[in-house]
Amino acid sequence: MSLDEDSLEYHRTEPPGKIEIQTTKSTTTQRDLSLAYSPGVAAPCRAIAENPDDAYSYTAKGNLVAVVSDGSAVLGLGDIGAQASKPVMEGKGVLFKRFADIDVFDLEFDHDTVDAFLESVTALEPTFGGINLEDIGAPECFTIEEELRDRMSIPVFHDDQHGTAIISGAALLNAIEIADKDLESLRVTFAGAGAAAVATARFYVSLGVKREHITMCDIDGILTTERAEAGDLHPYNRAFARDVPEGDLAEAMAGADVFVGLAAGGIVSEEMVRSMAEDPILFAMANPDPEIDYETAKEARDDTVIMATGRSDYPNQVNNVLGFPFIFRGALDVRASQINEEMKVAAATALADLAKQDVPDAVVKAYGDQPLQFGPEYIIPKPLDPRVLFEVAPAVARAAQESGVARADLEIDTYVEALEARLGKSREMMRIVLNKAKSDPKRVALAEGTDEKMIRAAYQLQEQGIAEPVLVGDETEIRQTAANLGLAFEPTVAEPSDEAYDHYADFLYQRRQRKGITRNEAGEMIADSNYFASVMVESGDADAMLTGLTHHYPSALRAPLQVIGTAEDADYAAGVYMLTFKNRVLFVADTTVNQDPSEEVLVEVTHHTAALARRFNVEPRAALLSYSNFGSVDTEGTRKIRHAAETLREDPAADFPVDGEMQADTAVVEELLEGTYEFSELDAPANVLILPNLEAGNITYKLLQRLGGAEAIGPMLTGMGKPVHVLQRDDEVKDIVNLAGVAVVDAQQNE
Repeated sequence: MSLDEDSLEYHRTEPPGKIEIQTTKSTTTQRDLSLAYSPGVAAPCRAIAENPDDAYSYTAKGNLVAVVSDGSAVLGLGDIGAQASKPVMEGKGVLFKRFADIDVFDLEFDHDTVDAFLESVTALEPTFGGINLEDIGAPECFTIEEELRDRMSIPVFHDDQHGTAIISGAALLNAIEIADKDLESLRVTFAGAGAAAVATARFYVSLGVKREHITMCDIDGILTTERAEAGDLHPYNRAFARDVPEGDLAEAMAGADVFVGLAAGGIVSEEMVRSMAEDPILFAMANPDPEIDYETAKEARDDTVIMATGRSDYPNQVNNVLGFPFIFRGALDVRASQINEEMKVAAATALADLAKQDVPDAVVKAYGDQPLQFGPEYIIPKPLDPRVLFEVAPAVARAAQESGVARADLEIDTYVEALEARLGKSREMMRIVLNKAKSDPKRVALAEGTDEKMIRAAYQLQEQGIAEPVLVGDETEIRQTAANLGLAFEPTVAEPSDEAYDHYADFLYQRRQRKGITRNEAGEMIADSNYFASVMVESGDADAMLTGLTHHYPSALRAPLQVIGTAEDADYAAGVYMLTFKNRVLFVADTTVNQDPSEEVLVEVTHHTAALARRFNVEPRAALLSYSNFGSVDTEGTRKIRHAAETLREDPAADFPVDGEMQADTAVVEELLEGTYEFSELDAPANVLILPNLEAGNITYKLLQRLGGAEAIGPMLTGMGKPVHVLQRDDEVKDIVNLAGVAVVDAQQNE
């Protein structure tokens, strides 16, 4: 099938279109409905009538944006009319929701005059928290946005103008840093003089480019004062007319530092690129075909050509989705009256800064595992980078507050945590632990310290103040890898071959001499980073350790068990995964260690897992799972689980609700607990699930993760004498950072 056929099938599949409305409150009972509508709805209505600002407290207004268009300038399609533009506007709504959790109604107005359009949009203010204007032709779009900003006290933003300006502005800030140029002396040539070009030129002036250094061209050549006086230009691009001789784009590009293309494909030649200043910057953003293709521009010069396009198959894609969702997110959350220049500059600066940070593994994988490191091929973040939300929205919110257009105060650090919660419960839960870790960072030995992921994790742990990482391995190799990755930090390294650690072999020999280990063997074993890190922790030179990134789980766990062992009050270790859903958190054990646990092991694992839940500020409710409910099947296997539950209920140390044996749905479905099994000790659905064996544990967490949509954090190792966590071999840097945070909190608890 062709792309067009695929797209038509995609859009007509039931239900047609791309968006729907869902309720956010329970509507399952008669009382729910009476609260949602009549008679209960009268109370918030009266409150809003008395205080209009209460609309933000009692309705969805504060998270609702109107995407508004007349379909007069749809990208690549032209003036196709209001109704034909609706798929585009629905798509815009999808992007708002996907990237910033903002709800959207798309509104397509079939008006013949600007005044009629203005009247319709102005009347929307009671309903929406913001207005995103889309695909409106120039020069009318300038008039419409300016007039609406004057009439309305909610943000109005024409993305076709400002989106490209902000994203390419971020790229410009980084490009001039790489090319060693400065804004004030920069000479910029524009191909195109429409809405996007004019808005981008204006924005570059806000960043520090001198207006007199900007040369703008349209299809007839350079915008000159002579053409302006002759009435050849509209009032908006007339501001960029220069008192220079008439000329074409080729003449305008000669000697320019920067080319900005917002015109048409194929209009720039190699000769034109060669005529530019040293280390030129080219933003060829016409879609689908840029003004000059990437390879041709690169091959035209022997010096550094920094190139950006609007295409996803080349480096440095200027994609508006990096801007509008997050700009609106910040503006909505401080109830800004407008999106001003300070907020736009803040967004561009935040994007530029983010491009200099280490890129998460998930983002690298999403883009085909291509290297993503700050430089000519990476000057702006990728659209699928989730960190954009946490960087841009707070920057915009702060700028709104500082510039006086915010009507709500936000504590920015707390705001970042609220944004993380929007992207999933796991981020919210991990933030609790990471904040605890930051309050008193501990030394964490990273056993496989020469691995690139471990080095990147060490950088983040140190940079964010989560832990004091110690990389175990060859110091020269570690420092060289850090330098190659562009990580500006001084890693703490512990090299097993260093004579300063000779006593570690004696320590290991003392521990294992009656386990069949000779002194020579101990010396050889200590060269293994797992044994080395284990001794480092057990001897007090580190507070915790992580391993397993390059080992099978059992082999990675062997050294910590032999050297550190289980805690004084524990006989067994266990592996626990935290699974987070939209509105629920589950701790599932044992998923990695005990193959066929006895009754005693189940009891101990339940205690360990409940304690772990409390480190995440979750009060545990434990269910011991089986295929039977409270004696409905009586076998040796079900009796083991039943007896373990009885032991726990009689144990004064088990200061949390616990019950079993029970089936999985009984444990997690409130109606079953309150109805069929009202005698259960659980007063609410369980959040700690103890599985009968390793097979069940492993199968359960993987099914919930892959089919149930759960995010998995772990495995977290419980019951050890000192904090040890064993990673999975395909874990990403964020997983290492998360488990290191858990290890630090474990160490804090041990103190």
